[in-house]
Amino acid sequence: MNTTAPNPETLVDHKGNPLPTTKALLGYEETRLGNSFHEAGHAVLAMSYGFHVVSSEIDVFEPEPGRWDLGGVTQLALKNGDPLWGFAAQAAAGALAEVRYLMAYGLWTPERAAVCAAVHDREHAIDVLTEYGARLACGHVPAGGKSWAQVRGMAMRKVGHLWREIRTVAHAINENTKLTGEQIAAMTGLTNTPLLGGAA
Repeated sequence: MNTTAPNPETLVDHKGNPLPTTKALLGYEETRLGNSFHEAGHAVLAMSYGFHVVSSEIDVFEPEPGRWDLGGVTQLALKNGDPLWGFAAQAAAGALAEVRYLMAYGLWTPERAAVCAAVHDREHAIDVLTEYGARLACGHVPAGGKSWAQVRGMAMRKVGHLWREIRTVAHAINENTKLTGEQIAAMTGLTNTPLLGGAA
């Protein structure tokens, strides 16, 4: 376990605000694997939609003996022309993959599922789509756009279809802490769309 400073990117949202902390309702190993499934959900769905995945990682930090914090981040390269609803779906996929992990491994309870909610992923998707001129809303379907519930439906179908790949990547992230997009592509058979110009 890391006893030095954690990766700052795993502790803040897309605006640089600290992510909310929640009390873990599982032990360290089960929580770490759950976080790995969360990041794998983002990475696999992003790649399936044609995004370039830079990396996917979890970060474990022990701020004091006997207490641990977990975070994670999946870095994508977003460019004009990328499928915006695919970006929103990959944002929803993290929490969905984490909840499915709880169900598949016999760990699901309503309280544990609630801890998986990642409001920062939803807010990030809304902000990114707004920046690109698309309308994504929570609680209603905006004119010409989609609701978060619709996007979650898209993501849920993809998570089910790509569960084997998500599970493979999650266990690899759990074991290695960080994977590159190329490593994820190699283990899943998915294509990590090359970056134009070759720079991340």
